[in-house]
Amino acid sequence: MTSAGDASVRRAVEDAHRREWAAVLAATVRVTRDLDLAEECVQDAYAAALVDWARGRVPDRPGAWLTTAARHNALDALRRAKTLRSKLHLLIEPESRPDSEPESTREPAPAPDDRLRLVFLCCHPALAPAAQIALTLRLVCGVPTPDIARAFLVSESTMAARVTRAKKKLVAAGIPFRMPTPTELPDRLDSVLTTIHLLFTTGHTAPAGPTVTKDDLAGRALDLARMLHGLLPDEREVRGLLALLLANHARRATRTTENGRPSLLAEQDRTAWDQEAIAEAHELVLGALRGGDPGRYALQAAIAALHASAPTYAETDWEQILVLYDALLAIWSSPVVALNRAVVVAMVEGPATALAEVEALEQDERLAGYRYLPAVKADLLRRLGRPADAAVAYERALALADNDAERAFLTDRLAQCDAAVRAAACGPPQS
Repeated sequence: MTSAGDASVRRAVEDAHRREWAAVLAATVRVTRDLDLAEECVQDAYAAALVDWARGRVPDRPGAWLTTAARHNALDALRRAKTLRSKLHLLIEPESRPDSEPESTREPAPAPDDRLRLVFLCCHPALAPAAQIALTLRLVCGVPTPDIARAFLVSESTMAARVTRAKKKLVAAGIPFRMPTPTELPDRLDSVLTTIHLLFTTGHTAPAGPTVTKDDLAGRALDLARMLHGLLPDEREVRGLLALLLANHARRATRTTENGRPSLLAEQDRTAWDQEAIAEAHELVLGALRGGDPGRYALQAAIAALHASAPTYAETDWEQILVLYDALLAIWSSPVVALNRAVVVAMVEGPATALAEVEALEQDERLAGYRYLPAVKADLLRRLGRPADAAVAYERALALADNDAERAFLTDRLAQCDAAVRAAACGPPQS
């Protein structure tokens, strides 16, 4: 145990929330077999930590302390519900309170597979994809419901109801808290990979709010990808996902300017990128590409690794990236992938060719409301010397953007286009 003041205790609890929430919740679910009750018991354990640790007893193993406290809370709740007899074989904790146990007798923090079971539980195919993501955010990442609601652009009450329905559906379906069998794994693994990727994307580029990124959320997604790779090291798509997240997260320190505006890839200081993470991503990509046709995460990781390893923006191997996008689009017919490919086409074949592809994508209803479609079109029009048309596209992108930093960036670009239109209307200066 270590002594600490109130501020350091609060930081210790916040750090434990970020690092240990999923593990503590997974261990508590083993006792309760009830997601709602387990979540309540874990929340109470964290509240107790704020009080007990402030007395100068910050534990050397916060996760173990919290796990013990949460499971004691669960035991008490089960007693009150008079269901202790039926749950007795699941309980392995001694009767004493965590602060009175000798450190050596406390149960260590649960193994990572408990957290992975929780991920697979949240990503069960019985739930809709949006419900899988929301439930994973809430239970595995410990993200507050209001923050999840903002990410999904819905009201807090709507999101709370969605998460509650997802929990009830899992309980009603009698889905066991275990890893899927080998025959179940392929379907379940894809859902898990997709959810972790979307979690990272939500943190890497926040859909709403005052900042471009939410590094804590992206970091939690990266932790989940690492955990998944540790337990399934031979799965090539798991390697690909981890490599993709590492290569993108390596740029996190340079993705915004000093005033919080988005910093374009061409403007970022590459010396500030995390070279260790980039090197790790490179090795993982090589492993993900070996042994047959690569999957969509391996291909995305290869693209991200090429961006991250280029000495300068001008020296990026755009031709090879375009080849990879062609391969990705062949196995994953996503309009977002097609839009990203069009950006690369602009670098290889010029903005006019790319603009034709973007205008064709405007007919795809799946991109209706996607803020980056008009933003990409506006940039291409600007590069083609058509500021009036670019201004119209920037206005459309602004109408769709909810992130304050992105809106500020788009507003600046719109002002530049308006200024160019006014200058052209005035004609050349008189001699």
